[in-house]
Amino acid sequence: MAEDQLTPQEVNYADWFNELVLKADLADYSPVRGCMVVKPYGWSLWENCQAALDQRFKATGHTNAAFPLLIPKSFLEKEKEHVEGFSPELAIVTIGGGEELEEPLVIRPTSETIIGYMYSKWIKSWRDLPVLINQWGSVVRWEMRTKLFLRTTEFYWQEGHTAHETEQEAIEETFRMLDVYEDFAVNEAAIPVVKGIKSQTEKFAGAVMSTTIEAMMGDTKSLQSGTSHFLGQNFSKAFDIQFLGRNNELQHAWTTSWGLSTRMIGAIIMTHGDNKGLRLPPRLAPIQVVIVPIYKNDEEKASVMATAERIFTELKTNQIRVKMDDREGMTPGFKFNDWEMRGVPVRIEIGPKDVANGTVATARRDLPGKEGKSFVPQQGLPELVKNLLVDIQASMLKRATEFRDTHIFEPKDLNELVEIVKKGWALSHWCESAACEAKVKELSKASTRCIPLGQEENPGSCIVCGSPAKRKVIFGRAY
Repeated sequence: MAEDQLTPQEVNYADWFNELVLKADLADYSPVRGCMVVKPYGWSLWENCQAALDQRFKATGHTNAAFPLLIPKSFLEKEKEHVEGFSPELAIVTIGGGEELEEPLVIRPTSETIIGYMYSKWIKSWRDLPVLINQWGSVVRWEMRTKLFLRTTEFYWQEGHTAHETEQEAIEETFRMLDVYEDFAVNEAAIPVVKGIKSQTEKFAGAVMSTTIEAMMGDTKSLQSGTSHFLGQNFSKAFDIQFLGRNNELQHAWTTSWGLSTRMIGAIIMTHGDNKGLRLPPRLAPIQVVIVPIYKNDEEKASVMATAERIFTELKTNQIRVKMDDREGMTPGFKFNDWEMRGVPVRIEIGPKDVANGTVATARRDLPGKEGKSFVPQQGLPELVKNLLVDIQASMLKRATEFRDTHIFEPKDLNELVEIVKKGWALSHWCESAACEAKVKELSKASTRCIPLGQEENPGSCIVCGSPAKRKVIFGRAY
């Protein structure tokens, strides 16, 4: 296999993924085990994710703030289920300034505790509610098995934390933010997701209810791509977040938290990538169009570069993220492969014949070879490219949706479920007992991914034990 080629997905999907992250210049390994260095191209992709999400958060009334990276260890011990859930993953600081600390400090695995403490200081009356705050930053969870973007010791994310006057308001907020995540995944990342409720076993430590968006990757495994949690009054009681209500009585606030991380970049890679590399959705791609000038001598270079630079300026003026590949000493073929690896949605090729004919060649990254190539006039090119980007975005979502939908099956019994989860998701009735959930995991390595929202009333029998079941759940192998 050539050095610039990837291990094919069908040969070894894990190797394909790891090689692609490195060769597409998204990230590199850190000297600290389990951590990653996000390179400029990968960070630019994350910045575009941030911008699209931040716009949505602010449109729904949320504001950004920053809370400390270091949290007193005693804070995590105030909420029993929370500390039990995170204890194995904690990184703890015991020495500062050369001296042992009076109290150990935890490097935040998530911020419910420190934010709960601050909310207890800020919230005194029902008039102070709701509090709708989001934080952008990183957290540390001491993972045993790590994988770039999907599960790293330190990862970047946003975490929203809100406090409300009533239970109903907090539940509405939980589902509102789940809808925001779905909107982002579908319309920006071109990833079809299933919204649903996590089982009690799979829910966030300390939550009353966890909701999720689940996406199917190219190997049919599931990826939890964003979560929104209704925390009830668990953290407000632990941290004494009380307010004087409209009835003039003290009561505890109702809280939520929700988060989406750089794992979404992993989702984009595995939902859309192929054996040539990345395929990035145009709305998030750091570079939407790359221009490759093609010439053999200085005379051709002068006329080709003049045209290429004019087109570059026209596209940039029209708010298209465009890159000119004028690297010397590299063949056009090398450049084509390089930009295909990086997943740039549109490539524009300009040679001497194109200059003479007033045309350019366009190549779509989402379609293979000749199928994606066209010769188009230079006149009106910005508008044509904009329409092309819209079409690519839509076709990527369509392809991913069709792939997912053809890999969801309804098994007739447990034996069939065990076989199905090797090649897709199993949608089955489940009695919602932890014992049946554990049995499926033991037999198949599959877990309950979510109980999909919006199910019609459809009573049935649990696929595991045969007991009455009210709802269906998705079983799948997961990252």
